[in-house]
Amino acid sequence: MAKSSTLSIRVVEGRALPAKDVSGSSDPYCLVKVDDEVVARTATIWRSLSPFWGEEYTVHLPLDFHHLAFYVLDEDTVGHDDIIGKISLSKEAITADPRGIDSWINLSPVDPDAEVQGEVCLEVQVLEDTRGRGLRCHVRQARDLAPRDISGTSDPFARVIWGSQSVETSTIKKTRFPHWDEVLELREAPGTLAPLRVELWDWDMVGKNDFLGMVEFPPQLLLQKPPKGWFRLLPFPRPEEDAGGSLGALRLKVRLTEDQVLPSRYYQPLMELLLESVQAPDEEDTTSPLAVLEELTYGDCRQDLATKLVKLFLGQGLAGPFLDYLTRREVARTTDPNTLFRSNSLASKSMEQFMKLVGMRYLHEVLKPVVSRVFEEKKYMELDPCRMGLGRTRRISFKGTLSEEQVRETSLGLLTGYLGTIVDAIVGSVGRCPLSLRLAFKQLQRCVEERFPGAEHQDVKYLATSGFLFLRFFAPAILTPKLFDLRDQHADPQTSRSLLLLAKAVQSIGNLGQQLGQGKERWMAPLHPFLLRSIARVREFLEQLVDVDACEEAGGPSRALVPPSVIVREGLMLKRKEEPASLATRFAFKKRYFRLSGESLSYSKSPEWQVHSSIPVSHIRAVERVDEGAFQLPHVMQVVTQDDTGALHTTYLQCKNVNDLNQWLSALRKASAPNQDKLTSCHPGAFRGGRWTCCHQAERSAEGCSRTHSAVTLGDWSDPLDPDGEVQMVYRQLLLGRDQLRMKFLDDSSLDTAPELDAREDSSTADGSCPEVLTRQRAAAAHLLQVLEDLHQAHEEFQQQGQVAP
Repeated sequence: MAKSSTLSIRVVEGRALPAKDVSGSSDPYCLVKVDDEVVARTATIWRSLSPFWGEEYTVHLPLDFHHLAFYVLDEDTVGHDDIIGKISLSKEAITADPRGIDSWINLSPVDPDAEVQGEVCLEVQVLEDTRGRGLRCHVRQARDLAPRDISGTSDPFARVIWGSQSVETSTIKKTRFPHWDEVLELREAPGTLAPLRVELWDWDMVGKNDFLGMVEFPPQLLLQKPPKGWFRLLPFPRPEEDAGGSLGALRLKVRLTEDQVLPSRYYQPLMELLLESVQAPDEEDTTSPLAVLEELTYGDCRQDLATKLVKLFLGQGLAGPFLDYLTRREVARTTDPNTLFRSNSLASKSMEQFMKLVGMRYLHEVLKPVVSRVFEEKKYMELDPCRMGLGRTRRISFKGTLSEEQVRETSLGLLTGYLGTIVDAIVGSVGRCPLSLRLAFKQLQRCVEERFPGAEHQDVKYLATSGFLFLRFFAPAILTPKLFDLRDQHADPQTSRSLLLLAKAVQSIGNLGQQLGQGKERWMAPLHPFLLRSIARVREFLEQLVDVDACEEAGGPSRALVPPSVIVREGLMLKRKEEPASLATRFAFKKRYFRLSGESLSYSKSPEWQVHSSIPVSHIRAVERVDEGAFQLPHVMQVVTQDDTGALHTTYLQCKNVNDLNQWLSALRKASAPNQDKLTSCHPGAFRGGRWTCCHQAERSAEGCSRTHSAVTLGDWSDPLDPDGEVQMVYRQLLLGRDQLRMKFLDDSSLDTAPELDAREDSSTADGSCPEVLTRQRAAAAHLLQVLEDLHQAHEEFQQQGQVAP
């Protein structure tokens, strides 16, 4: 049995942040850290004290993490960024409510003495002899200490305090991974046994030493179970300082999911029920797992479940039947075609997640060029007279301030120019749209046409498709391109307004003009002629989109969402081999264009060049960060590989920013996840000048001084399929409705009690229901409950036996 732990994080917005710039504003961004490791950085929101980010992250991580922290900083173009404040959440605080955290939380000041990290390795013995009681503390080493010096390292020493005595180790210069291997002995006067405290400090030649962390052991523990091993460093105990809201607040959504995934054979009965639901659906289906899940899930949980279900059925080659099953149930319940798929039902969320899972590359091909143009050209566009800043129009004219009418005409020309490019790209993309997506839309249109066949509903089938493709896919991506990986940063206020106008226009086209001229935004009227001309082209595009042979297989059986040969990530990085170079450190890094697939990490001098060399993914043994002090460069990672002779080789790669670094780390770790013989430790430094820069060991082959982090990855649309993990989440959701299902169909009696069963059938018949249908539903409910009970029992047995896979 394997264990998994997933953090779902959403940094929504901030409010009332303090001004850090002379302009009276700030340029805030957030760093997200798990146990002092940066896992994400939001985009910077320029000139705002109430920023909106809306950025989501899914972090897969080990079960033994301790805390999650959010740091808000003000970006400065010159000098260091200013720290505004932080929010620290312990694992216990996150799990206190099963639904997680969804609230505004005040920022607290950042206390340097509380910013500790890392671990220390100790072995303690309490001695009794003729001289009395003594204590021997073997201070072996420490790892991942906080950097306190400008070089990105520290000069650590340890201080051991027992009662009234204290003794210190030697100081090891310029390292965050010191190896002391010193035995310190202390004597205590007769009397009560005192607690033991070990403090780590950074030695400074000028000024006071900086605190690095401490561990403390009570007297009872020293006698009963003397400490031996690695211990997490803690800050000095002190009450949490409340800033009273003076530093502002963040609105956060955080949920931790910890689960135990059983071996595949235990999920087979539930998997068979799920597949049976879509392969041979019952007309009166109310007890299948999918029907029960529709009633049980809400909100964010429904979106997560939809993603898992889509991936599960993709892996079985049944994504089309699954979506068709949910679509038919949704359409059958809908009486007003104007409300079709407008709610966040399981059917709507599943189709939405399906588009992201199989259509993200298609989205990028269609929209990225025009979205990049809008960002780069920064044209001023505005149609709403209430929002026009006529004084800013000098940017678009050398003739002084323009009138409102002139601004409107100029903006109209720019908007229609961009919209024309967008519409051309969309209607010309039929051949690039994934086959599985086209087949899903074909089934969707057929189902809607059967439900609403009248001439007065001839547009409903188009609206159903365009509602997903335009309103839930294209328009949101134009509005917030950062959230769809179309851009690295959020737009500035002016560009954001331009994107909003374009997204509104695309929504109107997706609605086939049904709401043109309605509502409060009458100022959009100048765009209406262009929108009306585009609608006919969109109808033709939607017809062509579903003109595909339904016999062709889509989403066939596969254990990977992306085939091994497909590029899952690409981009420029700086590369350096591990061998010493005669050039200075910075110039030893060469710019190369990298492409990662499930088979290899290849690189060349530019995207157009033929591949110069490649690293087989099967050879990767570790992918880890590198300390800034190793090369005096930020955002560096290392890829450790093993050749056919068993020798290890390291390639160093520098990324352009921390988000790029995290995404490459995640992609490489996921691609190499099936590899055997992964390294459990590595050196976060480099071997230079005859020693490791991290721990100062002189042997190149010396054992690594830091743990590896292969389990820490970021979830995204290209994640490999995980059938067992996906069915496990489905099981957990069904387990929540176990009692509800039993009460609805089985009451408190047994199915094999004939008189009671007959009485229930008679009463059902009196209500107009069919006894045969009710009997079948009860049998199906009993079967599902038995499957859930068997899984529940298997979980408990594994828990008791402690069978946990590493």
